[in-house]
Amino acid sequence: MKELCADAAFEVLYVATPHQFHAEHARLAFAAGKHALVEKPMALTLDECRAMVDAARAAGRHLIVGHSHSFDAPIQRTRELIASGAYGRLRMITALNFTDFLYRPRRPEELDTTRGGGAVYNQAAHHVDIARLLAGGRAKRVRAQTGAWDPARPTEGAYSALIAFEDGAFATITYSGYAHFDSDEFTGWIGEGGQKKDPAAYGAARRALTGDEMQVKNARNYGGAQYAKAHAALAHQHFGVLIASCEHADLRPLPEGVWIYTDGERRLEALPSPKVQRSEVIDELYAALVDGRPPQHDGAWALATTEVCLAILQSAAEQQEITLRNQTALRT
Repeated sequence: MKELCADAAFEVLYVATPHQFHAEHARLAFAAGKHALVEKPMALTLDECRAMVDAARAAGRHLIVGHSHSFDAPIQRTRELIASGAYGRLRMITALNFTDFLYRPRRPEELDTTRGGGAVYNQAAHHVDIARLLAGGRAKRVRAQTGAWDPARPTEGAYSALIAFEDGAFATITYSGYAHFDSDEFTGWIGEGGQKKDPAAYGAARRALTGDEMQVKNARNYGGAQYAKAHAALAHQHFGVLIASCEHADLRPLPEGVWIYTDGERRLEALPSPKVQRSEVIDELYAALVDGRPPQHDGAWALATTEVCLAILQSAAEQQEITLRNQTALRT
């Protein structure tokens, strides 16, 4: 990593290492005068997040955290529709996602919550980021439950949380990664990555977990024998079912655009198919570095998202509501 940071040929370090190394690797990048694009979750503790923010500020470098699905074009368009005021104030967000997350090939730390494993660190980071972006950012309280139901995969595979925001809006986010029901059934069998899925492949994730799990994972990674190049972009990425309920309409982002349900009609505001998946992440990075535009998904924003994720774990453990103290508003 130090040798990489010393390379003068690039300006930005993409930190996609295991979660427990994010803080240290971002610090090395800033110390070398690099900007950092860090994968979610930002880090494992708020102290680590603060150290990353401080290091970026001291170095005068940008810290952007992504990809989370709040970058997705249908989510961004839904936020624009809410902000327009045309449908009244946002009152409620309902979001759910059922996947095979827990049965994809995993390194040991990915099944250990204390090292950043499990559905909350890995998947709630998407859900929370989306809810905060749509609601304007400033969450206030969290009440949550988590589920760890398979001793062979000893970490959280499910969660459900109620998030209250300062302006009175609230969000319910529910996730299961136990590879039973697949909520892509509700999105026309378009998968999270925008690809068309075959419903006849039911159970494929569990069946693939045979033999040495690390060998299976490595074979699928870049350079591995079973590595598959990114599919052609068919539709926008998504993170399950989401409905944003405003006073005068429900807004539902989908892989093809945003459905708008008003008092008297329903219509689809279609979005052009993406030419490159996750281009929104690079666009935000480019705008920050080249155009001087402050990024939405900066360190302070990601710290606030991490706070909510940690509150989900704390609320479930303590069986009580958690008050949030490190929230930040969406930059407009």
